[in-house]
Amino acid sequence: MKKCFFFLLIVLGSVLSCKQEAPSAEDAVMQQAQQYYQSLLKGEYDAFLSGIDGADSLPADYREQLMANTCQFVDVQQQQRGGMVSVEAIRAVIDSTATTHADAFLLICFGDSTREEVVVPMVERQGKWLMR
Repeated sequence: MKKCFFFLLIVLGSVLSCKQEAPSAEDAVMQQAQQYYQSLLKGEYDAFLSGIDGADSLPADYREQLMANTCQFVDVQQQQRGGMVSVEAIRAVIDSTATTHADAFLLICFGDSTREEVVVPMVERQGKWLMR
């Protein structure tokens, strides 16, 4: 029964995706930046770090240091603001002189009801948007 339901969802998703237009470059930037920050919400720090341009070629000890810094950042946000509760992509601006560079604007909501807008510089590498 579960296999049939799963198969039906896949078929339905495929049919619906065929009718949708490809996302704009700005939408792709926003979605990718939001996905990286949502990985922080889920505690998936390795996924967040993998979204950094050049992360795949970092020395292991430096990557471990970045991981520790990421964990510390999340802990501080938890203690001071009740943690990150949600992340919403607001807009993206692609650099008109270098279309492989963009800024994604995200709205981060915290547990203490404060909100903060952050700018995430992004770069396109082999068709994928990564954080600079």
